[in-house]
Amino acid sequence: MKKLTLAILLLLPMIAEGAHTQNEVVAITILAEARGEGETGMYAVACVIAQRALERKKTPKAICLQKWQFSCWNANDPQRNRLGRLLKTPQAAYALRLAKHITEIDRSFTGNANHYHTKSVKPYWSKGKKPVKVLGNHLFFRL
Repeated sequence: MKKLTLAILLLLPMIAEGAHTQNEVVAITILAEARGEGETGMYAVACVIAQRALERKKTPKAICLQKWQFSCWNANDPQRNRLGRLLKTPQAAYALRLAKHITEIDRSFTGNANHYHTKSVKPYWSKGKKPVKVLGNHLFFRL
């Protein structure tokens, strides 16, 4: 019985991911990553998702759920099982509109950036790289 319970607990996050539509996954990613940055910050994150989808020839949902790409979907993120709640925030309507029109977004807004991070961290991949755009608390890079 313990093994069954453990298996169910391990599978719940994967089941939750599959329960969301493409637009919801993209909107949740935008909200989790930049809802505190206003519409400009959310648009910028949408630009990065769109750029990666184009470059990697994957769906925006696949880009968002790709392992270690957006911290909100990482297995070790304590908020991961509650991400769906973000769709009830005041910013959700805008994020859902961005998600619905993700292929029409003007990616040049962020200099066609395919990576970003907040000013408070220094990930290994940004060492020696110059951002192509700085918006709010985020630095955007084209790698």
